Amino acid sequence: MSFRVPLTLAIVGALALAACSTPETPESADKPSASQQAPVENPFFAASTLPYQMPPFDQIRDEHYAPAIERGMAEHASEIAAIADNPAAPDFENTIVAFERSGQLLGRVTRVFFNLAGAHTNDTIQAVQTEMAPKLAAHQDAIFLNPVLFQRIETLYDNRDQLGLDPEQSRLLERYRIDFVRAGARLDDAGKARLKEINGELASLQTRFNQNVLKEVNGSAIVVDSRDELDGLSENQIAAAAKAASERGLDGKFVIALMNTSGQPPLSSLKNRTLRERIMRASLVRGSRGGEFDNREILTQVARLRAERAQMLGYPNHAAYTLEDQTAGTTEAVNGMLAKLAPAAVANARREAADLQEMIRAEGGDFELAPWDWDFYAEKVRQARFAFDESQLKPYFELTNVLENGVFFAAGKLYGLRFERRTDLPTYHPDVLVYEVFDADGQPLALFLGDFYARPSKRGGAWMNAYVPQSGLFGSKPVVANHQNIPKPPEGEPTLMTFDEVNTMFHEFGHALHGMFSNVRYPRFAGTSVPRDFVEYPSQVNEMWATWPEVLANYAKHHITGEPMPQELLDKVLAADTFNQGFATTEYLAASLLDQAWHQLPPEAIPDADGLLDFEAKALADAGVDFAPVPPRYRSTYFSHIVGGYSAGYYSYIWSEVLDADSVEWFKENGGLKRENGDHFRATLLSRGGSDDAMVLFRNFRGRDADIAPLLTRRGLVEQGR
Repeated sequence: MSFRVPLTLAIVGALALAACSTPETPESADKPSASQQAPVENPFFAASTLPYQMPPFDQIRDEHYAPAIERGMAEHASEIAAIADNPAAPDFENTIVAFERSGQLLGRVTRVFFNLAGAHTNDTIQAVQTEMAPKLAAHQDAIFLNPVLFQRIETLYDNRDQLGLDPEQSRLLERYRIDFVRAGARLDDAGKARLKEINGELASLQTRFNQNVLKEVNGSAIVVDSRDELDGLSENQIAAAAKAASERGLDGKFVIALMNTSGQPPLSSLKNRTLRERIMRASLVRGSRGGEFDNREILTQVARLRAERAQMLGYPNHAAYTLEDQTAGTTEAVNGMLAKLAPAAVANARREAADLQEMIRAEGGDFELAPWDWDFYAEKVRQARFAFDESQLKPYFELTNVLENGVFFAAGKLYGLRFERRTDLPTYHPDVLVYEVFDADGQPLALFLGDFYARPSKRGGAWMNAYVPQSGLFGSKPVVANHQNIPKPPEGEPTLMTFDEVNTMFHEFGHALHGMFSNVRYPRFAGTSVPRDFVEYPSQVNEMWATWPEVLANYAKHHITGEPMPQELLDKVLAADTFNQGFATTEYLAASLLDQAWHQLPPEAIPDADGLLDFEAKALADAGVDFAPVPPRYRSTYFSHIVGGYSAGYYSYIWSEVLDADSVEWFKENGGLKRENGDHFRATLLSRGGSDDAMVLFRNFRGRDADIAPLLTRRGLVEQGR
């Protein structure tokens, strides 16, 4: 996942997506607020002198964030006032370019702060989040609801044909006008006052929701008393569970940590059905089981406020407001695609369920397939049908080898990139890897940070972010980071990845390439600053190289012997490509449909907290995806995507996959892993960021509009060849 918007638009979204730490330290009643704890020196007050302006993580302390954010807002407000009150007639340079140049201190600190709030948070960062959320929302509103500033932009837009602008400048002017209008610049004074109230409330609610999600993940971890109950887990997994228990003061016991999704990785191998049920039930009730981390009331308030805001801005609901600015365009387009895919996906899932039930019966089981059984018996069916299991693959997928001889190797072949490990640059955690990236001509291109291990201070999932975005205006080269949540093995043991984790590594590096190849003048368009239903497309394309024969042969080697993965095993992996796709597509579509159900309602139709679970059940039933053995990938109360930057946008992954699957066909038709193919993809699309319409960029690359047929075949939703 990756989504970047300009600083002033990103502030509240970043707050909403950020995570928090686990245990909280009780606060003293007379403890000063985060913004009052000013440091003697603050590394954010000046641009970093490190290579690529990489943040000086060794100098940054928690107490630096709030003062830097406060000063950053003050400086930014002063810069905006100077633009708005400039006595000179508005022109592109003194208004639009000046706007692009503003807020540099605030940008430096918020990019680090919100990125670490997701990747390595703690109680102090959480306190700063809570304090700053409404302040940053108010700061954004003060800019976008400034009538004098908007009038300057409107004047330029009305006279755009006489300004002699080049295409990127024309698009920048157009985009800022749209940004201001969508932020409420045309509302009357009463409307603006209410909008400010809504945005402030939403910023606080979104922060609380996402903090609760992480606390619930950590608080819902399963404590196991006996090693015997862990039958089926590997020795490394058991050792990791023992270590997790010891860290909680539970020596002699075992702790199974939860991931952010409904499904949990141990369910595929744990033989103890009772324990599997405990894990799944604990996962599914997160945020809805009462207590201080219950998210039901927060979510309903968020949905109601968003719906009210959308109607104030002239839209029937939040989804209509959001989708207007995406490639999908309308709720009808999204509903139509989801409705087309759902019946076939559920039908596939039901066929798969019948196979799993047959396996249960064959083993003498007298129970009906339940959600906690699916992964376990799917693995058995996979073994029976394709004669391999995940444990056979993992010895060939050692983390560093996959990264350097797989992900980097493919990028070298396709784009001519070269990677050098840097151990001289400071990081925010000892596990973070840093590489300098050199272009095909040998010139420095970017810094890449890899943060791959799970930890309690890190939010779930996988994502990419930019610490320094590329910009011709500022002469800055990108510093980008990828994050995953791979369980860290015991000290001295190799990190052996699942095939899904390998695929995710390739996926997230596709986002990184989008950021590193950015070649635009204005920061507004840098890297992944594209519609969110387009941003996943380049990353999904990069997944294809994980199983490309030349790439796989270079990295899929046994971590002890160095022997390549046997061709027979590889053939089985590739043959199983569409296995369990009914399940995977159904759980994803169920979550996407929940997202739309919440956000296509007017304010008065949104249920209260007590009715949330009933609303969720009815929404799934109405959409035809209420298949009990396959719960949604995320239930509403721990669905961080839709409370953050992907609200009304979780459909984006499969919308982007239409483009991805069609692009994979193009690569195959044109010879696959070849420099000329990579250069074409880079020149027409990856380097352009948001500097042109997203679908224009796709057509420039593909030569035509997208065809949905390759996606349907990939997902097993049509017969091969139809």
